[in-house]
Amino acid sequence: MNKVYADAHSALAGLLKDGMMIMAGGFGLCGIPESLILAIRDSGVKNLTVVSNNCGVDGKGLGVLLDTRQIKKMIASYVGENKTFAQQYLAGELEIEFNPQGTLAERIRAGGAGVPAFFTKTGVGTLIAKDKDERQFDGERYVMERGLVADLSIVHAFMADTEGNLVYRKTARNFNPIMATAGKVTIAEVEHLVQPGDIDPDHIVTPGIYVQRIIHVPNAVKHIEQRTVRKRQKADAPAGTGEEV
Repeated sequence: MNKVYADAHSALAGLLKDGMMIMAGGFGLCGIPESLILAIRDSGVKNLTVVSNNCGVDGKGLGVLLDTRQIKKMIASYVGENKTFAQQYLAGELEIEFNPQGTLAERIRAGGAGVPAFFTKTGVGTLIAKDKDERQFDGERYVMERGLVADLSIVHAFMADTEGNLVYRKTARNFNPIMATAGKVTIAEVEHLVQPGDIDPDHIVTPGIYVQRIIHVPNAVKHIEQRTVRKRQKADAPAGTGEEV
């Protein structure tokens, strides 16, 4: 079975439909599957429910799908960096289902593990628990959360072999591994594509059984969400000298 596709558009062929649920890996702009996001934009598919920690920023990442109004609902943890998101939400044009970050991660992990629901203390007694089932365990209240399974998961990895075994790099790992397990179909865009056997098995995070399609993006653009710099009055002093910078 050949899992490697020429580009994002061909990898998405036959999978997209209006109203589907898509999980998109990344945290802010770190580790996002940008090539696949842009191809989804170009497809024109609409009324999407998108599961992601946040919705990119204006004009970058998932933010481009807000610009084209292709997203109907976001299931997310944080959306504070996107003005377009706020405008559409306040205008009643975009639905949102907020989740505590750990709860969102566990909902995705549970979906990938075949667990339909679980109980957590996070959110008990708050708006998060509204209209959700509650139970007591050992005298403590817990709220039930449902696992999430998407029609399609799109993820970014640092390295993969042609069988779909994935390796992630540092913080770009974030939500990508759990989302790779929780999609009915998973497409990975990877920076380095190698042959089976070239990756140390101990380094593989996502086994290839979870990945159906792969695209190679050797020149992936890595945006900086918040560029913060400061002026230096003089060169840094050598470590351990105690001198001020």
